[in-house]
Amino acid sequence: MKGGKRICVVIPALNEEKAIPRVIAGIPGWVDQIVVGDNGSWDRTARAAREAGAQVVHQPLRGYGAACLAAIKVLEKPDIIVFLDGDYSDYPQEMDRLVDPILKKEARFVVGSRVLGRRQKGALSFQARWGNWLACLLMRLFWRARFTDLGPFRAIAWPDYQKLGMNDPNYGWTVEMQIKAAILGLACKEVPTSYRRRIGTSKVSGTFKGAVLAGCKILLTIFKAAVLWRPGRLS
Repeated sequence: MKGGKRICVVIPALNEEKAIPRVIAGIPGWVDQIVVGDNGSWDRTARAAREAGAQVVHQPLRGYGAACLAAIKVLEKPDIIVFLDGDYSDYPQEMDRLVDPILKKEARFVVGSRVLGRRQKGALSFQARWGNWLACLLMRLFWRARFTDLGPFRAIAWPDYQKLGMNDPNYGWTVEMQIKAAILGLACKEVPTSYRRRIGTSKVSGTFKGAVLAGCKILLTIFKAAVLWRPGRLS
């Protein structure tokens, strides 16, 4: 626990056998529960995660959001949920930057910004940087939401997560969360977080097909939200 609150970590993972033990080892000792959503890995990701001390939930339905949703189902009475990737690109040791603003009641939803933080050269691809810029610009135009990144390293208070009604099973997960938080008027905050080259190859920005599909889904989510979503109707 930290500050009297139960902290639970969710890690979606697909074929991260080499990275996942290092991710889990870097998570602070005050975290109460670590759940890895194994998204149909065909390597030793699940075994490596268990051996490192995490709980593993299998989600064969492919998709970033699907893996997160499966992991969230087994969380045990969380007060704060932290999300981070399983490829060791985020710095788990910086988790207090995300959790402390919630504990201090400065925010209810905190996003780690790779744009504002220290990045290893080549860690954030051109297509990821361009896509982040466009998505954040549109969120600012539609909802006056001031974000610089769709960074996967983020934390949210459990009661507020429950209000979001998260349901995107794949590439739209992060932007869906940020849009819904803005629509509901949650106290949102960005903090700079460090970012390095991932271990292995990205399933999204590392391929042309993945980058195109992710970009299309993110834009679709934004325009769908602009037309259909309102407080009380977030789906």
